[in-house]
Amino acid sequence: MPLSIVIPFYNEEESLPELISWIENVTQTHQYSYEIILVDDGSTDQSWEIVKQLQLNNTHIKGISFQRNYGKSAALNEAFKVAKGDYVITMDADLQDSPEEIPELYNMMLQGKYDIISGWKKKRFDNALTKNIPSKLYNYVTGKMSGIKLHDMNCGLKIYKNKVIKSIEVYGEMHRYIPVLAKWAGFRNIGEKPVVHQARKYGVSKFGWERFVNGFLDLASIMFVGKYGKK
Repeated sequence: MPLSIVIPFYNEEESLPELISWIENVTQTHQYSYEIILVDDGSTDQSWEIVKQLQLNNTHIKGISFQRNYGKSAALNEAFKVAKGDYVITMDADLQDSPEEIPELYNMMLQGKYDIISGWKKKRFDNALTKNIPSKLYNYVTGKMSGIKLHDMNCGLKIYKNKVIKSIEVYGEMHRYIPVLAKWAGFRNIGEKPVVHQARKYGVSKFGWERFVNGFLDLASIMFVGKYGKK
């Protein structure tokens, strides 16, 4: 199977049907063999019921449901364990990541130059105070500390070789630093592609300032392990 498409979500009952339909259109147009792994991170709305309904009409969909909200890192980690695709694409469920980016990301990986390609949202539609400024700070600090020069380290839209996601463990808020984890695991061919960022159509952002603080603590942990784990 060439492609696994991993989508963690929390309370996205409105966006899920539209997102899955959009992915289906893209994959059918390009005749991809694929699976979609939907991970419900303890939603309190009807998201999981919608996943079960979607599965009735699409055998490509696999669902994982958490009893409570553990966070995006835990959701990704569980999906990575079961992903079977040669290449694994991650994207957010809020329709701000476009499935139309899948073919070009996939084609870039087939060229064999990269272990990871990270999306770069050059034009963003997030709130500057709560998302854009923290994101720029994350990228600057992480780039300085890790030596990985990405404009948008935390972009949810990425593609990986399967062996990359099988070689790392993601927890806490470390989903923000998967390229760093991959680098420490020996995967140094990390590329970047500008991608379209769309304005949020439904619901509200799940970002909180406590995750901003925890993210920096996790970065410190990653850098410590990376530095002293070699010795």
